[in-house]
Amino acid sequence: MPAPQAATRIASSQLVFVKPEKAKGRRLLVRICDSGGGGGRNGRGVTVEAVNGAVKLNGAAVVADVWQVPAPPPIDDDVDDAFPLGKFVEGRLVYRQQFVIRSYEIGPDRTATMETLMNLLQETALNHVMCSGLAGDGFGATRQMSLRKLIWVVTRINIQVDKYSRWGDVVEIDTWVASSGKNGMRRDWIIRDRNTKNMIARATSNWVMMNRETRRLSKIPEEVRQEVLPFYLDRSIIAANANGGGRKIEKLTDSTAGHVRSGLAVRTTPPLSTCLFSYSNPRWSDMDVNQHVNNVKYIGWILESVPLDVLEDYHLTSITLDYRRECRQSQLLESLTSMTSSATAEPPLPASSRCGSDLHSTHLIRQQDDRAEIVRARAEWRRKEHRGETKQP
Repeated sequence: MPAPQAATRIASSQLVFVKPEKAKGRRLLVRICDSGGGGGRNGRGVTVEAVNGAVKLNGAAVVADVWQVPAPPPIDDDVDDAFPLGKFVEGRLVYRQQFVIRSYEIGPDRTATMETLMNLLQETALNHVMCSGLAGDGFGATRQMSLRKLIWVVTRINIQVDKYSRWGDVVEIDTWVASSGKNGMRRDWIIRDRNTKNMIARATSNWVMMNRETRRLSKIPEEVRQEVLPFYLDRSIIAANANGGGRKIEKLTDSTAGHVRSGLAVRTTPPLSTCLFSYSNPRWSDMDVNQHVNNVKYIGWILESVPLDVLEDYHLTSITLDYRRECRQSQLLESLTSMTSSATAEPPLPASSRCGSDLHSTHLIRQQDDRAEIVRARAEWRRKEHRGETKQP
């Protein structure tokens, strides 16, 4: 047998050959290996010989098959413990996790999308609950919540992005929780670039409890409060009035919009003050384990009614979503958007004047049949930097 670095399975334990020390003819001698018993990269020292397919362990013959696979690349100590779960810092008050931006998480401009960031925030929050030892059988629910058939539902989330990561970048996310009023909880996040340690995004959210069977909101039971109280950290990453995050989002209606377009995923370039309008039908894959549309899915539906030239030329730098009721699979939805320029709101600028100006947008997701509101949203947009252009402030 030739002498490449190899992996051998003996009985039920897997031995990972780290570095061949001697190879003569058809004999392979490896001294350091990992028997899978918790030794990790350092393993326990043994001598393994593979001769014509027969394996000897410390000189004793072992009946086993031998497979050869390329040796794994060296493991970076900085990221060895980053996957799949993170770790607690600041005395277990802050949970930290790292993620690589995958190819399927980027958009046409090769940067992570807003939906990607929202998914990473949600994943970090759920892993925070899991690693805290509080997890019950629900979607981020504690044991006491599971006993009482309670689940968390988000009422508002605000995310602000300074820079979008690119494909292959590694981000580091911190998250923590605090009380919000008598019967709510606030969760905040910070996203940093792992290489520079610079903060590139921040987010805050408010959550309340709902009975998963009656679908009615519930007060926080004292038993649940005592479960989560040791993890509370009174620290706010976004002030309530920052970028209008705490300000009421005005309702968007057909009458307040200058123009309405109907149809599935309509793509036109209307005047800046008008509203683009499209239908959307929740799919089975849009549901989460709480049997309603996952809160991240609304981002995609909102962007479906944003003019294409805005999506191409502008970054979504901030968005606030107010979740007003849950959405189930059988409901047909409508998405409405109204765009305005921050430079001059009156009179509205034509589409050709959008370049170089920051934009603001108001959004509404509603049921088609009775027009009941599902989500209100407000967003801010900053023009992308194109090659050859001066940097925008």
